[in-house]
Amino acid sequence: MAADVSSGAASGAAAAGRPLAGRRVAVVGTGRMGAAMAGRLAAAGAGLTLWNRTAARAQAVATALGADVATSPRAAAERVEVVLVSLADDDAVAAAYAGEDGLVAGLRDGVVVLEASTVSPGTVRRLAPAVAGRGGTLLDAPVSGSVSVAEAGRLTFMVGGPAAALERVRPVLDVVGATVFHLGGAGAGATMKLVVNAVLLGLNQAVAEGLVLAERAGLDRAAAYEVLAAGAVGAPFVQYKREAYLLPEDAAVAFTLELVVKDLGLAADLAAEVGARVEQLATNRRVAAEAVAAGRGSADLSAVAEHLRRPG
Repeated sequence: MAADVSSGAASGAAAAGRPLAGRRVAVVGTGRMGAAMAGRLAAAGAGLTLWNRTAARAQAVATALGADVATSPRAAAERVEVVLVSLADDDAVAAAYAGEDGLVAGLRDGVVVLEASTVSPGTVRRLAPAVAGRGGTLLDAPVSGSVSVAEAGRLTFMVGGPAAALERVRPVLDVVGATVFHLGGAGAGATMKLVVNAVLLGLNQAVAEGLVLAERAGLDRAAAYEVLAAGAVGAPFVQYKREAYLLPEDAAVAFTLELVVKDLGLAADLAAEVGARVEQLATNRRVAAEAVAAGRGSADLSAVAEHLRRPG
């Protein structure tokens, strides 16, 4: 099926007008991306409840935004209309949904759970019936865009699940994102996110290799980067990662190499499941794993260039 796409280009103005005043939203996971999305929701007037595995992190974000802190995923979900989940991996997501204190136990009729984590499509399809059993609806709604893009309300959402539930939560998505693609049933959004990340992380590897090649051949790093950014490969990623590549010692961590390995592993599993050849992905995964093994796991994904600068 063709993707159903809508644009929320006026999201910045919408947030200024507090379009979510009176709506209650929980954010489960207040890492870099979760906190950025929570900030947009708070500015739009949503009544926020936050939960994070590290309670101090949730408290810090809540203090900054004037939000409430829940003691468990269940408590976060109990009195809201929408739950936005943004966690690191499949294990963290599964743990947050399960058990007496899990998110599912706190759901009631009509609640929509937006699963924005980057996880396996199979994880989404396993969780959806549990959410439905409590009267809720699970939409897989991962995003494309950096933390700065989230802070500006310009994310792209890739959504799988029932169209009716998507329509109910569009006001929430339009505050945080500029574009929403409805791609099909449960797991379709998660699938598309793995495709997007496979391409994005391929570009990351290509830019890193290109810069190192230019430097080894005697060209200035900054000059080489400007040429790349001005030409056919000058995608938004290349534009907003300029400082990270040019000044790696000062690079803010937007997405760690450990998460690169995790996401490429999920994409490789999907490729094996559907019988797709992904030769470049396999190479990118191997190099990122080498960088992690060399101690760069907590560094930004752009640090793959630093890894490639090592002799040999």
